Amino acid sequence: MRESVPAELLERCRRGDESAWAELVRATHREVYTLCLRILRNPDDAAEATQDAYVRAWKGLKSFRGEASFTTWLYRVASNAAISKQRSRKRRREHEVTSDDKMLALLPSEESTEGRAGVRAELETLEQALRALPEHYRSAVVLRDVYGMSINEIAERLAISESAAKVRVHRGRKKLKEMVFPS
Repeated sequence: MRESVPAELLERCRRGDESAWAELVRATHREVYTLCLRILRNPDDAAEATQDAYVRAWKGLKSFRGEASFTTWLYRVASNAAISKQRSRKRRREHEVTSDDKMLALLPSEESTEGRAGVRAELETLEQALRALPEHYRSAVVLRDVYGMSINEIAERLAISESAAKVRVHRGRKKLKEMVFPS
């Protein structure tokens, strides 16, 4: 997430300015929702976790110390909200919406239709493999490889030791590799 929150806006939010808070939410919503969606894999759950994240952030804003950037702090709040949502679900939902078209739009354009179809097939294979990973591996891999969190941050977010976080990232990547590139 880019640092898109000016210090002046953040200070207005800390003073309780609701219009400033609405502006802050508009500036960060897409990234927060995307993070929650990648962890939860369900748009409805991601929307709920996003809302929970903003409620928690609003309540905790006065305690934000500024040791990290605001967006880094907000990422942590959002990932915690998503992981809490994930843990509280009693059953998994089978229906998932993938964003292949959105991901394809981010990739450089291929010249041929065959090239685009190949990229789409590779993305679909990767998404399926990611969905098939056990939750504890998927969360660790997404936080590390998609959002660039450190092992220490992952350990904090998942409430596990650093060595357990390293193991989950390593094993998750290994399982993904096996699924995407079977021997």
